[in-house]
Parts: sequence; C-alpha cells; structure tokens
Amino acid sequence: MKFIVETIDNPLSLILEADASGKKQLFIQGPFAVAESKNKNGRIYKKEILESAISKYDQDYIKSNRALGEMNHPARLNIDYERANHMITEMVPDGNQWIGKAKVLNTPMGNILRGLLESGVNVGVSTRGAGSITEAGGIKHVGDDFFLTAVDAVSDPSGPGCVVNGIMEGNEYNFDSSGKVIIEDIAALAKRDYDRKELTEQRKIELFKQLLNAIK
Repeated sequence: MKFIVETIDNPLSLILEADASGKKQLFIQGPFAVAESKNKNGRIYKKEILESAISKYDQDYIKSNRALGEMNHPARLNIDYERANHMITEMVPDGNQWIGKAKVLNTPMGNILRGLLESGVNVGVSTRGAGSITEAGGIKHVGDDFFLTAVDAVSDPSGPGCVVNGIMEGNEYNFDSSGKVIIEDIAALAKRDYDRKELTEQRKIELFKQLLNAIK
C-alpha cells in the first residue's frame, strides 16, 4: 500500500461568511479532488473509486467535524491536531470533480494560513491517503482499496491562475502495518535530495522529524 498525495491545479476562492452570532468566518472553496483524468504524477482515479473513498471520508470525518487538514503534507496518514489549520465542511460532486469547502481555523497554523490568504498568496489543496497502485502503459491506476485521510493546504504557485507542486507532490511512501513510513524510504529521500543538491539544513530537519515519527 502506498502513501498517495495529489495536488489540484486550480486556485481556491475565498469566502467570508457570518455565523449565527454574526462573527465572520473565513473559508476556502474549490476543486478538492478529480477523477478520470491523468494527473501530473501519471495517476488516474476511477470515478467510482474516488466516489467511494470520499463518501466514507464524508461519513467518518466531515459529518463529525473531524475532517482536518494541515499545512503541506507530513509523512503520515493521521492528523496532528497541533498542526491543523482548516476543517473541511463539505465535498460536493460536480461531474468528475468534488468541490470542497473548508473553514480556516483559529489555531496557530490556521492563523498562518489566514495571513497568507489575506495577503493574496495563492494556496492550493492536495489530498492525502493510501492505496495500491498498478501501472500499465505508463499510467498508474489507483486501486479500489484507496482511502482518504486528509485534504491539506499546499503552496508553490507555478503560473498565473493555478496552484501546483505541493511539497510532497510525486512522492510515494511505503507504510508498515501500523501506518508508519518505512525508514528505508526516508533514507532514499535524503539520498535523492543530496544528489539534487537540495539537502538543505531545513530539509535535513524535516527528514529527521520523519525518522523520529517512523521509529516511535
């Protein structure tokens, strides 16, 4: 089973709504997931597979106010409440995509996200989940065991009007039976970044934190 992340190449809309008490709440809205289309990673999700995963995510997380997301992707499936910055309130099907809406939280990380949004920074979203992958003809098909655990906020706009390249875009991690990243994958990432001359001090810290999580 692979750790799978997908970044959606569409800008998000900002919505300011007032709750019952008149207090204003900031939301982000836009396409959160897309089916039947080859993405940048060469992967395709069949509509029925994504539909099933999102339906279960809706029942287990969205409807119980537990559908939290973080800033960029951690190398794990579960949510760290201390890093949560938004809560998804709905994911509505529209053809082969799902339009999501998320409330920006009043948390330390949520305030960072709010500051970025209010400053005009383009912010995208990227799904986080796990499932099997089969490859044929250069196309990776996500299996029907796929499940969704989060939709995270990601950065790096690469062109006018679109948001691409989440921090973990294109990476696939192997997990052990407890859902932790296998240590060898972290070592492989470190070597890859070293070869690309991208192993900065900040990146070393990130990989070290992933290693600590993996051996806990």
